[in-house]
Amino acid sequence: MNYLELLFPDFSLIVLGYVLCRFTPINRSIWQPVEQLVYYLLFPVLLFHSITRSPIQWGDASQLLGAGLLGSVLGIALSYSLPYLPFLGKRIDPRSYASAAQTAFRFNSFIGLALASRLAGPDGLLYISVLIGVCVPLCNIAAVWPMARGSGQSFVGQLLRNPLIISTLSALLFNAAGLRIPELLEAPVARLGAASIALGLMAAGAGLKVSALANNKLLASELLLIRHAIQPLIALAMIKLFQLNPAQAIAVMAFSSLPTASSCYVLAVRMGYEGGFVASLVSLSTMLGLLSLPFGLWLIGI
Repeated sequence: MNYLELLFPDFSLIVLGYVLCRFTPINRSIWQPVEQLVYYLLFPVLLFHSITRSPIQWGDASQLLGAGLLGSVLGIALSYSLPYLPFLGKRIDPRSYASAAQTAFRFNSFIGLALASRLAGPDGLLYISVLIGVCVPLCNIAAVWPMARGSGQSFVGQLLRNPLIISTLSALLFNAAGLRIPELLEAPVARLGAASIALGLMAAGAGLKVSALANNKLLASELLLIRHAIQPLIALAMIKLFQLNPAQAIAVMAFSSLPTASSCYVLAVRMGYEGGFVASLVSLSTMLGLLSLPFGLWLIGI
């Protein structure tokens, strides 16, 4: 598996967004509406399509679901614990933490789908789609909580208005009811979803501020350590605990070793936070995926 080849498209789009925003007339005034388009339409369509395109066999996937959910909860708990760590917690800027905490436990669904398909074929694709379906609502709820609390916004109100949560829950219900997207709409829906990846990554690059990392080096290190080193180790423990079969183990490990979600940046900006620090973390996480993905798969002998 050529991980550089797998991750290069995402990283190159982040760089392209940065260059366009800084050195061409396509500046911040252009990218702000693009962020809204991605957040409210394109990325929700991608999530809905990825969850509904294959039937989910809930009974057969119970062990997989247990491993994915418990692993995600542990990652969220680690991220939430950072402000309370002795000595280190007091050095964390609360507002920067509120917007960036999500980068430790959210994941890049698009890379996950591509990776699982290449490593484990149709079974791997189905398994990681199941993980995405059940973990996206959990991780998005966990992402909203620190930001809503830090800005005094209504937590429940933010959840009810969060298009990523709405699209994922509706997709799960749609799948459970045995419904399928009409064949006539399949191609337009797929193309809208694909557009969300390119525009979302370019928007993250447009919001990139390298200087934001210099002011938050400790927090950045802690969050990326959880995302790229601790999460794969948690996944290994979950694979052994739930005695997953090889295809399920590949899906869980790939899922847990992914770079963080490009939509972290868009969510932070939409909730009123300065997104430069989050955009920088998205970029670094994409690069670190070149290490965490091989590390995670090495842990299970792939």
